[in-house]
Amino acid sequence: MNLRASRPCFKTQLKHFKMKKITIAIAIFSSVLGQTFAQTKVDTAFQLYILIGQSNMAGRGPITAAFQETSDPSVSMLTKDNQWTPAKHPLHFDKPKAAGVGPGLAFGIDMAAANPNVKIGLIPCAVGGTPIEYWKPGAFDQATKTHPYDDALIRIKEAMKSGVIKGVIWHQGEANSSENKSAVYIKQLKGLVKRIRKVVGNPKLPFVVGELGRFKKAYEQFNIQLAKVPAKIPYTALATSEALDHKGDSTHFNSPSATEFGHRYAKKMIALQRVNNKL
Repeated sequence: MNLRASRPCFKTQLKHFKMKKITIAIAIFSSVLGQTFAQTKVDTAFQLYILIGQSNMAGRGPITAAFQETSDPSVSMLTKDNQWTPAKHPLHFDKPKAAGVGPGLAFGIDMAAANPNVKIGLIPCAVGGTPIEYWKPGAFDQATKTHPYDDALIRIKEAMKSGVIKGVIWHQGEANSSENKSAVYIKQLKGLVKRIRKVVGNPKLPFVVGELGRFKKAYEQFNIQLAKVPAKIPYTALATSEALDHKGDSTHFNSPSATEFGHRYAKKMIALQRVNNKL
């Protein structure tokens, strides 16, 4: 028997071995390239907005038949399970039995109308009853068993895989409206704005703050403090609550007023974005 003839040629074995290494290397490279592409595949025409604060941002207005039908094909919302779906009332899920009409949907629809070549994505993060002290890392809200700030960050980062964060609308302060808490509020808000801008990676991210309802005398001092925000914190604006009404509890905006507030937020956001584009 010719043993030399029965064995594969050494050169042939070496060639096959080298080819196998090259094939494996190509497979690994392709896998890494595919993962990198998946991580960076962001739709720049999908413009995202963070909706944050307490109950008046979450919305407590009654969802009548007319408000139930409100929608826009260009506006989506991030669900509790971090899935994109057509936006409708209620946007929030902080307190399912109470959640209703807030300013977010009207805001989103106006932003879509102002930018017909893009899609709008709303990221609901508000939690009713939370003071600003709960909007920092590690803070826990016993009433809802949530970590308002930390949970918002998870949702924001998940949303950023799909689109680009273009701004924040914030309505909070009923829980911080006492004289002592009002006096230190802007400092706390400045810290929150800075943290969110760092997470998003945009130091000029537009941030619009809404006044508390002018229908309650106890909120007057707090609104005086809020009026200082645009001068104290760069790239911010204040949406007024002038002439807006409550739903009968002297705290929460009724559905028409919450909707009007959304329009006002949008006007301020558009103005801020125009200024930023010129800088």
